[in-house]
Amino acid sequence: MENTELLIDKIVKGIQEKKGHNIVVIDLQDIEDTICKAFVICTGNSPSQVQALADSIGETVRKEAGQKPIAVDGLRQSMWVAMDYVDVIVHIFLPNMRDFYDLEHLWADAKLTEIEDLD
Repeated sequence: MENTELLIDKIVKGIQEKKGHNIVVIDLQDIEDTICKAFVICTGNSPSQVQALADSIGETVRKEAGQKPIAVDGLRQSMWVAMDYVDVIVHIFLPNMRDFYDLEHLWADAKLTEIEDLD
């Protein structure tokens, strides 16, 4: 779990550097048959901010944790970008997309940790 915690910490740092908000970490380790150990979810206010958040996360994690995502999807429209770091999947949403998919509710039986916005 130590590497996962470092990865989550660097992902959150990358989000905060570009003023992403409503950050939630969903710990999936106690849930059976999940595809990863955790989700990190955040919101950007515009497609350009969603893209900037993805860029910041990618750069911060690469420089400070030595990892690159194995896949990034959604950059073309930047309404919902998913970044797969194997143990952690990052979801960067526009507000209406986040409300629509409501991942926090889907995984309500997992441990949810809200990270306070910096601004």
